[in-house]
Amino acid sequence: MASKLEQLRSMTVVVADTGDLEAVRRLQPQDCTTNPSLVLKAIQNPAMEEHLARAVQTGRGSDDAEAVIAQELTVGLGAELAKIVPGRVSTEVDARLSFDTEGSVRKAEAILAAYDRLGVGRERILIKLASTWEGIRAAERLQRDGIDCNLTLLFSLAQAKACADAGAFLISPFVGRITDWHGKATGQTTTPETDPGVLSVRRIYEHYKAHGIATVVMGASFRNTGQIEALAGCDRLTISPDLMTKLAEDGGDLPRRLSPGAAEGRAEPISEEAFRWEMNEDAMATEKLAEGIRNFHADAGKLGRIIRERLAQGAVAAAE
Repeated sequence: MASKLEQLRSMTVVVADTGDLEAVRRLQPQDCTTNPSLVLKAIQNPAMEEHLARAVQTGRGSDDAEAVIAQELTVGLGAELAKIVPGRVSTEVDARLSFDTEGSVRKAEAILAAYDRLGVGRERILIKLASTWEGIRAAERLQRDGIDCNLTLLFSLAQAKACADAGAFLISPFVGRITDWHGKATGQTTTPETDPGVLSVRRIYEHYKAHGIATVVMGASFRNTGQIEALAGCDRLTISPDLMTKLAEDGGDLPRRLSPGAAEGRAEPISEEAFRWEMNEDAMATEKLAEGIRNFHADAGKLGRIIRERLAQGAVAAAE
């Protein structure tokens, strides 16, 4: 029998949630997703030393050297991933712009321009934005201009509805972080069938399919293979290399759990007032969204410190 990973590929587009180039070559996903945390981890790999040095050299002397180098590192890594995967690479807009629609649009355009300079067209890239009201509005603007977006840090049906209204190409509803929150709040353990993160993605998937919504549902943030198997048949799943390897080594049967079915009619749009109220009433979604933005910003700050250290080393070397 084929491995569970191969069985999953027959019903779901498998995406790698990593910046590890060797893992991507080995596992051969269709797409790749990255975020500031994964970029930070990738850049600290000794194999990326040449890439880091080249980015620092490119940005040195510019008006905002740190920002230029950070973008060069992120886009440069994305360009390397795009050489390996046949599909898309998701690249994230700065977390600090999560509540700035205009700033997010400008940054997205700058990211695509940087990719273009490396010979990677916009059709290979998904611009990744936090699923705040402002991030969703930025996605709406970008989608109108033919720039496909991945709405991330998504924890609620309210966010999913707003993303669909905005015409987002893809959403990344999180699983593991929802499970973590409920486990901490209740002290209870769950099975894949009762897992609140799994149930959240299923609810979003069913809402989309029931209303003929074209936005792609890509489950994300998995803690174990059981959560992945419980979502077999979802449009896409973005999975870490460790969990992809476990699936590849498992020869058991993997039944399909999600199927689109027939659309029943159009969904009513969600207003800003309803969106904000539903988020206010959902403590988990509100807390995990804010926490995710803070953590991504913190990792971007760590990357900034690495860049500043390299710039300082270069200044010392030039003075000697």
